[in-house]
Amino acid sequence: MRTSAVAGALASASLLVLGAAAPNPVAPLPARMVDTGGGTQLITAVAPAKSSTTGTLTWWDRRNGRWVKAGSASARFGAKGLVEGASRKQNTNTTPTGLYDLPFAFGIKGAPSGTTYKYRPVHATSWWCEDNASRSYNRWTEPRPSDCRASESERLGAYPTQYAYALVIGFNYQQPVRGRGAGIFLHVNGRAATAGCVSVPEDAMRRILQWAEPGKKPHVAIGTVDGATALTRY
Repeated sequence: MRTSAVAGALASASLLVLGAAAPNPVAPLPARMVDTGGGTQLITAVAPAKSSTTGTLTWWDRRNGRWVKAGSASARFGAKGLVEGASRKQNTNTTPTGLYDLPFAFGIKGAPSGTTYKYRPVHATSWWCEDNASRSYNRWTEPRPSDCRASESERLGAYPTQYAYALVIGFNYQQPVRGRGAGIFLHVNGRAATAGCVSVPEDAMRRILQWAEPGKKPHVAIGTVDGATALTRY
């Protein structure tokens, strides 16, 4: 009996030591970021590498001081991968990395039931001006102004699949820098990689719009798993 008791005590002690030495679970991705935008909602879009055209998009809530995953979906990025937002060039088919606000939502379809975010319906005269010479550069215009060339802009209604539902990503939006890029959105998947936006399946886009609450100041962080454009750097 004494031998059994000693053996049992030693086994218990070993388990305690092993338990104490076991590594802690990895903190949620937002908890490892430098900045999350100051709100209690966040979208992260992560690619394996800068050359990747696919990755994962996750939306998070901050509850009781902790970030909790609210949903996730496969994501697509620019046909030429990702690039640091501050050095991006227009018409390069690259998705800008960084942390951005989400000014408003829009769509060709009506806002999903439960949407509280500002949502603009797309009309036949709705355009996103991407003409560097225009005073309306990187802005929704309705109708298209005379100084904004159609050949340098997007008629939103021409993309019934991609712009069924969308969120404007605040890249180069508040104080636009000509030549850096315009019309960067989170939208529904098209046939393949994007021209620089982030896209997800339509059902995921609907769920994101139903989840997002303006009072919780959601932002989107775009980046790679590691390296100079690692999402945790933002």
